[in-house]
Amino acid sequence: MTNLDTKTISLDNLGIKDATVRYQLTSDELHDITIEKGQGKETSFGAIAVNTGEFTGRSPMDRFIVKDDITKDEVWWGNINIPFDSEKFDKLYDKVTNYLSNKEVFVRDSYACADEDYKLNIRVVNEYPWSNMFAYNMFLRPTAEELKTFTPEWTVINAPGFMADPEVDGTRQHNFAILNFGKKIALIGGTGYTGEIKKGIFSALNFILPVFKNTLPMHCSANVGKDGDTAIFFGLSGTGKTTLSTDPNRSLIGDDEHGWTAENTIFNFEGGCYAKVIDLSQEKEPEIYGAIKRGAILENIVMDDKGNVDFADTSITQNTRVSYPIYHIENIQTPSIGKNPKNIFFLTADAFGVLPPISKLTPGQAAYHFISGYTAKVAGTEAGVTEPQPSFSACFGAPFMPLHPTRYAEMLSEKMKRNRCKRLVSKHRLDSRTLRSWSQNETKVHACND
Repeated sequence: MTNLDTKTISLDNLGIKDATVRYQLTSDELHDITIEKGQGKETSFGAIAVNTGEFTGRSPMDRFIVKDDITKDEVWWGNINIPFDSEKFDKLYDKVTNYLSNKEVFVRDSYACADEDYKLNIRVVNEYPWSNMFAYNMFLRPTAEELKTFTPEWTVINAPGFMADPEVDGTRQHNFAILNFGKKIALIGGTGYTGEIKKGIFSALNFILPVFKNTLPMHCSANVGKDGDTAIFFGLSGTGKTTLSTDPNRSLIGDDEHGWTAENTIFNFEGGCYAKVIDLSQEKEPEIYGAIKRGAILENIVMDDKGNVDFADTSITQNTRVSYPIYHIENIQTPSIGKNPKNIFFLTADAFGVLPPISKLTPGQAAYHFISGYTAKVAGTEAGVTEPQPSFSACFGAPFMPLHPTRYAEMLSEKMKRNRCKRLVSKHRLDSRTLRSWSQNETKVHACND
């Protein structure tokens, strides 16, 4: 993709005045600008390495949803979906856009959802070049022809350098990630952690798709075999979704967020992958290792003066990450769409030995396991988590699910029964070859009540 004429792009309609707009820069351009500004360094892989600052993971207690006529009777309010006053949002929004005015900002038009019938156009406005490069990697990339008539539906405004005043702005602390469905805005400030950008839009889709599109959103990875059989892998961060779906013998659909349509297809929300790299090695995960090259962004890793990365060094965080466009993986499904899944895996970071290595579930057991979502929080994935903690995360993605968990569980249960999918729960330490073998040979699989 080539750079477009920046003079034609104005952010006045967003309230960002007199900004120097760097529109639709290429990945290479953003890579170079990041280094020029001293905000990142190039590794021996050719990838760029950045430090996200104070936050090296999501901050779930600082995620809010504006309570308005659209959300008040639909959202499952509580300590996961925390309401935010609409007037407070407007005032905070004005402060953020005023902060970005007269600055250099990086703007990207992109979209989510690989299925044309569900496409969501997004405009991302970033304070930092590497945050915009992350948006290039993680969202789907329009062609030059599509950009000529591109109209954004949702807007992401990302200002890591802006610090909120909790007493005045209504936030819990200086950082925040707020969804406003009425105005179709994701407002993010006070944190450089790039995961908040993609999770903001995907949390919005987790509301939009079931409420308005009769489509099940899923926090899962997916791949497809040579005969067209689709497998999906549910699980929270750190349970192995990316590793297990990135299989040299199967084509990758996507590694984190998907929709299951009423027409019974599976489609990827994303245009890239966001993988944990703790203890990464070429021998154990050759596809992910090979994806780390120019165009990729390594977050919060440690490297020496020559740019050599030490993936075992967790002195900054255990939640070290890499973001790369999906085309960095050789074996991918194009477009990122598959048929009904034949096998469904529920992955668990079982740090306490509660479950057997793998179990075949009945439909009732699958529904129960999905809605309870037993796992262990992995160190570094969330602010304040330093070692594994037992956790029950409904739908294997409660932090991103605005509706009551039963809404998603009922949709999944109905689809599993209709399509007679095999349902298995497994510990994330198993490799893809073992899972493939056991899913095809039921005599090796323990029943959950054994």
